[in-house]
Amino acid sequence: MTQFAIAVSALNHTSSFAKAYEAGINKADYWEPTFDDSISLLAKLPTIAAKIYQNAYNGGGALPAEIDTAQDWSYNFAAMLGRGGEKHEDFQDLLRLYLALHGDHEGGNVSAHATHLVGSALSDPFLSYSAGLQGLAGPLHGFVHSNPSLNNLSPTSH
Repeated sequence: MTQFAIAVSALNHTSSFAKAYEAGINKADYWEPTFDDSISLLAKLPTIAAKIYQNAYNGGGALPAEIDTAQDWSYNFAAMLGRGGEKHEDFQDLLRLYLALHGDHEGGNVSAHATHLVGSALSDPFLSYSAGLQGLAGPLHGFVHSNPSLNNLSPTSH
């Protein structure tokens, strides 16, 4: 998660919002460069995540050269993770379900709150999202499933 947050923060130098704010953009127009940055970030996230995964688990393998426009987002992300093609259809279906379930994550969790809080200081979307990723890295949020002490909990253990 640290690598992911660093990579997202490093994109800050490309921020349309930061450049527009520095140039004195009118407050009523903040939304336009913020929207542009957000769309740009969303487009980059799968590649960043896949490259980190390839470096950590596949010896730094190369990502596919092109996106398969005949396939959906989940298929292409799975392909970037080295799980493309018919052989990995079950993984692609699982990824599709996982992304659908987690895509609408409301706003009451740590990562959403951190993102909103940092954004309220007029930090650009890259820095704001990076803050959310740092919150997601906590053992009581996104990394809750990696906490070994929680493996012993059951519904009747209270």
